[in-house]
Amino acid sequence: MFFFVVAIVSFSLTSAQTEPVVDSSYVAAVYEHNLILNPEPRVPLSRRAALQHMKRNLDIYEEQAARAAQQGAQILVFPEVGIQGFNFSRSSIYSYLETIPDPQQESWNPCTEPGKYNNTEVLQRLSCMARRYNLYMVANMGDLQPCSQKTDPSCPPDGRWQFNTNVVFSSDGLLVARYHKYNLFFEEAFNTPPQPEIITFDTPFAGRFGLLICFDILFHEPTVALVEKGVRQLIFPTAWYNTLPLLDSNQFHRAFSLGADVTLLSANIRLDQFKMSGSGIYTPFSATYHHAQQGDPEEGRLLVARVPVLDPLWVKQNVATEEMMMSSYNLPLQILDAIKESSYTPPKTGSSVPSSSTTFISSMMCDPFTFVLLNETEGDVEVCNGSFCCHLQYRRLTQNSSKELYALGAFAGTHTVDGCYALQVCALVRCERMDVTSCGREVEEAKTKMDFMLEGKFGTRHVYPSVLASNHVLEEPEHLEFAADGRVIMKHSNMSSGLVTACLYGRMYHLDNE
Repeated sequence: MFFFVVAIVSFSLTSAQTEPVVDSSYVAAVYEHNLILNPEPRVPLSRRAALQHMKRNLDIYEEQAARAAQQGAQILVFPEVGIQGFNFSRSSIYSYLETIPDPQQESWNPCTEPGKYNNTEVLQRLSCMARRYNLYMVANMGDLQPCSQKTDPSCPPDGRWQFNTNVVFSSDGLLVARYHKYNLFFEEAFNTPPQPEIITFDTPFAGRFGLLICFDILFHEPTVALVEKGVRQLIFPTAWYNTLPLLDSNQFHRAFSLGADVTLLSANIRLDQFKMSGSGIYTPFSATYHHAQQGDPEEGRLLVARVPVLDPLWVKQNVATEEMMMSSYNLPLQILDAIKESSYTPPKTGSSVPSSSTTFISSMMCDPFTFVLLNETEGDVEVCNGSFCCHLQYRRLTQNSSKELYALGAFAGTHTVDGCYALQVCALVRCERMDVTSCGREVEEAKTKMDFMLEGKFGTRHVYPSVLASNHVLEEPEHLEFAADGRVIMKHSNMSSGLVTACLYGRMYHLDNE
């Protein structure tokens, strides 16, 4: 789980682009689940009581699997901790766990072979669900693997590994993949696997998919390791706590899809009291997503969309197919190959950029960003944090823009709160109030529309771009460019609503251990 706690407003949107039906495409579904929680997760339950609790969530899964199948879905993704919930201790979750065999070592269909293993009621229910509705299905649950310190010195003292786990079933109910979450987020009920797992599975309709869980998305293993192995279709169960202005669920998950040039099937849970919402089906060409608004009925949401196959081995003629799909989707987004020199006219940089005002330091996402204010109706500003600099050309469009304060921020360093990872970030943000001390705080609404070009020169090729408008609406960047010298340029205009954040979020994975 991703324990960033923030106020959320939400929004529901399906991509306005008409998604074409092409030969190399499939229908994906994700379900944002209104989780039924155990009100006392720290109190151990009997196995019977734990099964009764999980059955209430699984009954909802069954309903959604039927709905997804009716809409033609071929693969359905459920969220992290959606069956049992969270905030358990190591002992109190015990009755919720099942021992999940390794599909790489043996073949097992829990639905057709229910007697092969004891205490596998959840696996059997999920397997039969996939089989009944003819779906590839991904769910998240707890795995218990017995061990002995005599043969494995890393075995926990109580003689068992407990893992936060994705399970995947084929459309006939066969258990085809098991992935243990590597990057835990204050999850005392679970162990970190001794080694990161790079787990994929193949489908007959779209080729290969890779597995990750929630906090994993911010780290090299397993997420970037999967992408570097050529996996371009990622399955992402999550329990994401939204954190503005840079890591709202839809904002960052869409940004990762764009920056990594992958499809991300993101299924979140819906719990208003924990500020959790936001699921989506993201490809490099389209976004179908949902973000609930405060005050909405607290209910789940099924998203279904037709998306292009990106597995190059399945497509065979990868380049020609991608060109066809880019033409078919007819989006303004341009993603240029990082090894090619940029043809885009570079903006003024360095000493040629006029200094519009004095810089100041303000905390954003618990990191000390260096900011400069946008004091004019239009302008050309630059701000540096150490040797890392961000440049912005902008023009405000709305008449009431004087009532909203904006700042350009830069940060290069190691984020150390609720996780430790190295960053380079350029972010244009709306300040909460009209004073500089409010810049970097959580903001959900804005009225000021802005045309802009945001640029940074990064020390990493892993840069994730996002444009977030008022009330959690995602905007597709008009122009996105990765140049050979590390420059990343994002240009956007004709906003549909006010600008909350425009961000280039660079991850310096190679510096994480320093």
